[in-house]
Amino acid sequence: MGSTASKRKNLQDLLFPRGIPSLWCPPLTHFDAARRIDLKRMEAHLAWMIPHVQGYLVPGSTGDGWDLDDGETETVVRFAVDMARQKGVCLLLGALRRKTADVAAVIDRFVGILRTLTGKSDPLAALIAAGVSGFTVCPPAGKDLDQATIRAALEIVLEKGLPVALYQLPQVTGNETAPETFAGLAARYPNLVLFKDSSGADRIALSGADAGGVFLVRGAEGDYARWLRSAGGPYDGFLLSTANSFPAALLSVVDGIRGGRLADAVRVSTSLSGAVAEVFALVAEIPCGNAFTNANKAIEHFMAFGPGAADREGPMLHGGIRIPAGVIAAAGEALKRHGLMPAKGYLE
Repeated sequence: MGSTASKRKNLQDLLFPRGIPSLWCPPLTHFDAARRIDLKRMEAHLAWMIPHVQGYLVPGSTGDGWDLDDGETETVVRFAVDMARQKGVCLLLGALRRKTADVAAVIDRFVGILRTLTGKSDPLAALIAAGVSGFTVCPPAGKDLDQATIRAALEIVLEKGLPVALYQLPQVTGNETAPETFAGLAARYPNLVLFKDSSGADRIALSGADAGGVFLVRGAEGDYARWLRSAGGPYDGFLLSTANSFPAALLSVVDGIRGGRLADAVRVSTSLSGAVAEVFALVAEIPCGNAFTNANKAIEHFMAFGPGAADREGPMLHGGIRIPAGVIAAAGEALKRHGLMPAKGYLE
């Protein structure tokens, strides 16, 4: 394991020259009234987040990564690479597809885009020149897949030799990579550089499996203050949908824990957790999109437009409907109750 872990550390140092960020965000993909991707809105949103969040997954589940077609995916990837190169932030590209062959094809397309943008023919050189730190992948979808099948599928991707972040998302895939499967992959593949778990069960992080230096980030929401290593938890950082809406507050939780200000971190975490739980419950009946996307679009609407956001049309979803006015109003009330309503929106 030592040799693999050493190679992984060298690769991580190459991909993350300023260190791996502790707080990551899968940014929202914004749409205009005609359901076209609204890059100006996305640029304003990112500009607001970047002082606090130094790592981004594009497109993640929260950015409609499972639903964007190939053209839409290329649009947000080119936008994100341009922003990452301008701002010097870290970027993971989400190859979120339900079949392994489709995941491999998306990665190949991403490499082609990066070669074109950078003029570098070597794939790893193209990634580094583009500010891209790796490709995020899930196991193939299927609730009945056994671990041998899941492992074989992930090996197909890892055998490409490119840096990979493995994403645990049973809400979409219907399955999980088991701790022993993860440990086996980590022992064999130094290009497995990061692992994200949005399951809420945290089986791999809590199992004690030897991660060999794979950077572990938690994607499940709530109870933020207890999960980082510096607070006695099993994770190195967070990759949170709610960083779309609470970038400064979540960074204060991370910094508070690391700075020994645990009481302050717990106070902020409790406030965030309460509001987030309420809004996630509110969006459960929306017939398209996913809870990560819909809840954050409802909350971020107020971050952009302030207390008066309830009087504006709700955000457009990829599925072609807007978040209902009742959900928006109730989300605003939740933010007020938990002391999280901004005095003014960043677009005002």
